Amino acid sequence: MRVLILPDAAAAADRVAGLIAARLRADPAVVLGLATGGTMEAVYARLIAAHRAGQASFAQATSFNLDEYVGLAPDHACSYWRYMREHLFSQVDMRAEAAHLPRGDAPDPEAEADRYEAAIAAAGDIGLQLLGLGANGHIGFNEPTSSLSSLTRIKTLTRSTRDANARFFDRAEDVPRLAITMGIGTILRAREVLLLAYGAGKADAAAAMIEGALSAACPASALQLHRKVTVVLDEAAAAKLTLRDYFDCVHPGGRDAEI
Repeated sequence: MRVLILPDAAAAADRVAGLIAARLRADPAVVLGLATGGTMEAVYARLIAAHRAGQASFAQATSFNLDEYVGLAPDHACSYWRYMREHLFSQVDMRAEAAHLPRGDAPDPEAEADRYEAAIAAAGDIGLQLLGLGANGHIGFNEPTSSLSSLTRIKTLTRSTRDANARFFDRAEDVPRLAITMGIGTILRAREVLLLAYGAGKADAAAAMIEGALSAACPASALQLHRKVTVVLDEAAAAKLTLRDYFDCVHPGGRDAEI
């Protein structure tokens, strides 16, 4: 696991967007796994700027988002379909038919989860998976106690996750209880994983993910099993790492080590 610690949230978002843009240049037809939420807004803003500057093109890429709320149609103001259109797809050259999210309003959510898992596999799995980190250690909507080999499925959201997302809804009680999410096993099949976390509220989860025991109590700890993971943190999110001196030695200032 490569751990890059940047001075602040803006620098961390810069680093993540730069890594994604570099991957698009090196592999224009890459299959991207994309994430939503407040953490990713700064990343997508930077990717839009890179696209407008001619430094990133999504024209040949394919994308699969991590999750969607059960019961929300794509045009719902709080759906992740709507989020992705507003924060990225409508402002870059992503082909509409190449951008995939689960249908939250599918009549049979379990069948939709199975269909989505099959579509990811048919695309050759994810080439570069972008992740955020929940304060309780979740990745995607894989809440604590999730199977570390799980595939795309329906998950019941914890109260803490619903509370964290309530700011996007008119009323806290409007946050759906269920979501379709890529499983941890699905995420682990990605050839490369890039995770961004910033802020003091993520410090405990970041330490558990990187240095803690492999456990369903912290779903993100499953990334310890992955062969190619880059974790990008700001100073606040890195505050509880006990191996901080080592990470700084290997990647001073969040830079790649010189060989």
